[in-house]
Order: sequence, then structure tokens, then C-alpha cells
Amino acid sequence: MAADPEGSESRRALSELVLYETDAQVGIITVNRPDKLNAISPRLMHAWWDALRTAEADESTSVVVLRSEGRSFCVGFDISGAEPEPGQKVYGHDALSRHAMLAEGLEFMLAHWYLRKPVIASVQGHAVGGGCEIALLCDITIAAADAVFGEPEVRFSDPGPGLIMPWIIGYKRARELHYLGDLIDAPTALELGMVNRVVPTEELRTETLAYARRMALIAPEALAAAKLGINRGADAAGFRSAIHAGLDVVAPVYAAETAVGKEFRERAASDGLKAALAWRRAQFDD
Repeated sequence: MAADPEGSESRRALSELVLYETDAQVGIITVNRPDKLNAISPRLMHAWWDALRTAEADESTSVVVLRSEGRSFCVGFDISGAEPEPGQKVYGHDALSRHAMLAEGLEFMLAHWYLRKPVIASVQGHAVGGGCEIALLCDITIAAADAVFGEPEVRFSDPGPGLIMPWIIGYKRARELHYLGDLIDAPTALELGMVNRVVPTEELRTETLAYARRMALIAPEALAAAKLGINRGADAAGFRSAIHAGLDVVAPVYAAETAVGKEFRERAASDGLKAALAWRRAQFDD
């Protein structure tokens, strides 16, 4: 988020993929892979994770804003099938390797939930797959009017391993969204309790920062204690155990080959990922 010039105190690139700046008591993380709709590649994931650690350690701030450049917040984990990046850990396709890969991604997403400071997600465009889960795991979510949410990856046989949604919106609606992979618009997300407020798209940056500044008026000790109290209560109710149990159940599917998944990947390899996604989406639009 480009903080206003008068309030911004510092801005630095943690990598070309993630920026960090402060505006008084607000730390601002900007995900910067707009050409890929901020799809989470391994390099981006680790740079993003480092940014969360930077925000955690920044003693000058008490609230964190998470935003993205471009027309979408995040379209989830990168499934483009690109060659491994330099230094990237390459996982095998057996069940144990798939589990290890998904577990790493899940811990990254949970870092937003367990960060000591409140995290405010500022969401425009697509927040789907892992991007939807991250938006749900943030303490507060402010959505632009053009935002859409959902977990469509089940349509190509990769059900999301972070089964956060039932904890936020309840089982009935979460089952519907998880089983069908449908996307919902911002007003529907507000109605379901997935987001806290919806603002005009062109006002997302200013409205999010104004909200964060207001929250930063609260003593940082009180904010941290309130967040910890809520999280401890959720863990006492089984939150973390349930999320990891979901991972244990879902991970073997990633090592298996379903008929739908096979055709999707073949189409992606021959016609490109965009065409494969369009093929699958069209079946649900009939």
C-alpha cells in the first residue's frame, strides 16, 4: 500500500517480490508479483514469510497491513508447472513428499494467524485458493467491491489443505464452497462473515490505512493480549489440531491421480494453464 507521503516513514524492498514500509505505528507488507496475479511461488512464499517476521520484529509498529500490487490480491499457490527456481527445494510425488510440501505451505499461511500483531488484509480482485485462506487467516479483512473469494482448486482434484473456512463461516456454507469450488463476490463474503467490510475499489488503500491507523491508537500490549487470548481460545477448542488433521487427510490426494486431475494437467501441458482453467470452469457454467 502506498502510504501517504506525509505519514510514510520508511520503505524498503525485502526482495523484488515483497516490500515493507511503515506509516507511524502501522507496518505495511506489499506482495509484488502482479504479472502473475501474486500467485505464490516458492520464492514469493519465503520472501512473504520473511516479511511477516520483519513486521513481527518491528518495535515501531503494533498493527500490520497486508496488501498486494496489481488487480488481484492473490490467486493461491502457483500451479503453472514452471521450472524449479534456483535454490528451490524440490519435492517428490509420493504421499510423504506431498504431505511435507503442503505442510510447509500451511505453516506459512498460519503465520498470519499466529503473528503477535493484528494483521489486516486489504483485498482486491481475486482472493482464491491459498489467497482466500490467507485472507481468512488475517485478523481483519477489508475487501474492495471487485473482490471475489473461493477455493476452486477442488475442481482439478487438489482440495485446499488449509481447511480454515468452516471455522470462519460455519460448516454448511463452507461445505458448499469447498465441494463445488464456486467463487463468491464481496457482498456475499460480507454476509457470510468472511470479511469485515466492503469499500469502493478505488478507496481500498485509503480506507484500509485509515482503519489500521485507528486500530493503532489502542495500546500495542492490549492488542497483542487480545489477539493471543482469542487464538488461545481457538486452540483450546481444537483449531490447530483440526487444521493439521485436515492436512493429513487431504495430502494423499495430491499424490494420487484422478481422472479429472489427469485431464486437467494434460490440457494445461498442451494448451496452457489458462486454457485448462477455462475448460474446467465452462463445465460448471453450463
